[in-house]
Amino acid sequence: MSVSGIEGTGFTPYVPATVGTANVSPTTAARTQEAGNDFGSLVLDGLDRLEQVQDRSDGLAVKAATGDLNAIHDYTIAATEASVTTQLTVAVRNKAVEAFTEIMRMQV
Repeated sequence: MSVSGIEGTGFTPYVPATVGTANVSPTTAARTQEAGNDFGSLVLDGLDRLEQVQDRSDGLAVKAATGDLNAIHDYTIAATEASVTTQLTVAVRNKAVEAFTEIMRMQV
């Protein structure tokens, strides 16, 4: 089995900036701002996906309740997927709040 490189995948390795703004080049500062925007868009995209998964599960639940659903396993899979997605989102939120709280405790 051969392993190919990451060229052409769109992956850009993260290069951390040095502490302090005096040593940060304008291109590094731009990359950091870009990374912040990327993180924000990832969070929003994740929340949109969560909403879509829950909407699909809700739609299938209505179909199952009215008898319009032919295969009940579709609803079962969608409900489990919505549950796991919600649990993951809550866990990420809890970690973010925990990290924010820890940062606020730091003395400057």
